[in-house]
Formats: sequence, C-alpha cells, structure tokens
Amino acid sequence: MRNNMIMAISFLLASSFASSTIAGPFSVTPVRIYMDTNDKAVAVTINNEGDDELVMQAELYTWTQKPDGEDVLEPTEDLLLSPPIIKLAGKSKQVVRLARLQPVGMDQQQTYRMIVREIPEAKPNKGNLQLQIAIAFSMPVFITPPGVKNKLDCHTSKKTTDTISISCENTGTAYAQVIDFTFNGPENLSLSDNASGGYILPGVKRNFNIKSEKGKLIPSGKGILSVRMDDGSKQTFDVILTE
Repeated sequence: MRNNMIMAISFLLASSFASSTIAGPFSVTPVRIYMDTNDKAVAVTINNEGDDELVMQAELYTWTQKPDGEDVLEPTEDLLLSPPIIKLAGKSKQVVRLARLQPVGMDQQQTYRMIVREIPEAKPNKGNLQLQIAIAFSMPVFITPPGVKNKLDCHTSKKTTDTISISCENTGTAYAQVIDFTFNGPENLSLSDNASGGYILPGVKRNFNIKSEKGKLIPSGKGILSVRMDDGSKQTFDVILTE
C-alpha cells in the first residue's frame, strides 16, 4: 500500500527548499461515490482547473479498518476506472466510468477507496530550482445492498480530569460517519468538538476525545451525549461519567 499522505507531506516539506513550486490543480466530482447492487458503473468527472496539461492515474483499493479504526487499504480488481490514465488539457474536464467487476454480497455494504493522483511531467529548466508537487485525492466508494444500515453505540469515560473519552462502535452493516459531538453534563457543563468526519466501518470501534476549555475540571455524574451524523441526523445517548 502506498502512503499517499506521507508522500504529499514529504513533497510539501521539501518545497521549503525550492525557489518555486509547480502544482497542477484539479478536482474530482463526486467526492464520495455511491453505487447500489443494480449499478454496473457510475460517472466520475475530473476537472483540470489549471492552464497546463495534467496526466492523472487512478488506483483502487478495498477499504477496511482495524478494530481500533485504523484504515487498511489493499489493491483490488473488484472495480475498474476506464480509462485508468487520463490526460487533460488546461481548463478542461473529462467524464470517466467507474465500473463494478465483481458481484456484491447482499448482507453488508462494500467499501473501497479510489485514489486519483497527478503524474508529474518533466518541466523545462528555466534557470531556477523548481519542485513539482504531485497532488492526490482519496475518495470513498460505497456499494450498498438494500436494507443495510449502520447501528452506532457510544459510551463515555473520563480520560483525564479535563478530557472525556468517547467510544463509538458500529455494529450495523453500513458505514457511519460522525461529524461532531456535544456533551451536556452535570453542573451545566456543555462541551462540543468536531470529529473531523470520522468514518466507522461495520464491526469497528473508534475513540474520540473532548477536552474542556482552559483545562477546566469535568465533574462526574449523568450526562447526555449527542452525535451528529453526515446525513444530518442526530443520535443521543444517556451516559454516566465516573472517576
């Protein structure tokens, strides 16, 4: 598995030593790809928003998570992007097809990642040091049989005197994505925090933290945890904070 994020960070760090940088801006639509069991293929639009020609390549992976929520990507032949390598003139766009090659089971949502990245091309040397930055987008792909859904169960505990630990487990058959948490507890305590759009795939448990402002002590007692999801819905859980 290629760690595209580490590669991108390495490029950005290296750019501080260059006199100029070259990057090819592009966008991909949609940013999340949904298919059902009747879909053989879906359309994906890649836009070159710069003036220079871009060469793009797509890589496809099965996407699972370890029990602690760490992402695991493995190359897959279940899906195919056609064409897998795209050349785009400046200020142009192209519609490509993401096709499903394997049948899908009916009991659980299938999850994949499609990584579209720029292939840097050699640029003429104009007498100054230039560094090309390869940009990559990672998009989730969900193939969803009818009737599957997530089922989230969340608990809280005190991690430290000023930090609440939130443990959420998805025992359902489809992904859950947490947008943010709000905790209302004893002594009119109200805390909230962004979960950075944390995905929780089926069978996975993830931990999140909420910290009080300026290290204020969090009292023990009963509280209500509200969890806002990516579809705008909200789930609430009665919880008890103990020492």
